[in-house]
Amino acid sequence: MGLEFAKLLAADRHDLVLIARSGDKLDAIASDLRERYGVNVDALVLDLSKPGAAATVFARIPECGVLINNAGFATNGRFEEIPEERIRDEISLDVLTLTEFARAYVPGMRARGSGRILNVASTAGMLPGPFMAVYYACKAYVLSFSQALAEELRGTGVTVTCLAPGATATGFAERASARRTLLFSMLPVADASRVARAGYDAMMRGRDLVIPGFGNKLVALAARLTPRRLLIWFSRKTIE
Repeated sequence: MGLEFAKLLAADRHDLVLIARSGDKLDAIASDLRERYGVNVDALVLDLSKPGAAATVFARIPECGVLINNAGFATNGRFEEIPEERIRDEISLDVLTLTEFARAYVPGMRARGSGRILNVASTAGMLPGPFMAVYYACKAYVLSFSQALAEELRGTGVTVTCLAPGATATGFAERASARRTLLFSMLPVADASRVARAGYDAMMRGRDLVIPGFGNKLVALAARLTPRRLLIWFSRKTIE
């Protein structure tokens, strides 16, 4: 979805800084966006799961008008069998780096009286996820943090939008070893460009939360109304 967000921003004439681990691929995307849209695009090769990543970016890019916290990954498996380093990286990327980026750029946005932040959460943040326990908990944090920060900044000219999609066609499921789960193999999987467009439009309108797709809205409703034990059982069956 990061690529789709970059296209939308470039089409609206925003200069960009793209951050990812894969240098060659990132350079190719940056070159294409420059040629297609005539905007400035910097490519920064960096593993955002590592300590100090947000500070490294802020030192190089001290001002930001639109911040999109899209990077993240999950792990499917029994908690006690997941390598500790992978758990640390997952929490660091999905929670800590996202928070540190917001902390770095919000003061400047507030001083200018303008700025937009889009944090990518998930419908996973609305319920517990056995066998993806860390990821679901991380996304619950993103959802709560985003809505709280949006309220703190209300009236300042700075908005915070939380995008909470369901299963989406990206490389996410492959990295999470979740491709063969019910969630990704039998249930509808959304197109990444449509999900990004929903999030982008909501961000530009200053909305606090967007849940794209009727099925995902049902998940959000069910998470509030379904008895907790039944909800956790259903969650387990979709991702085990």
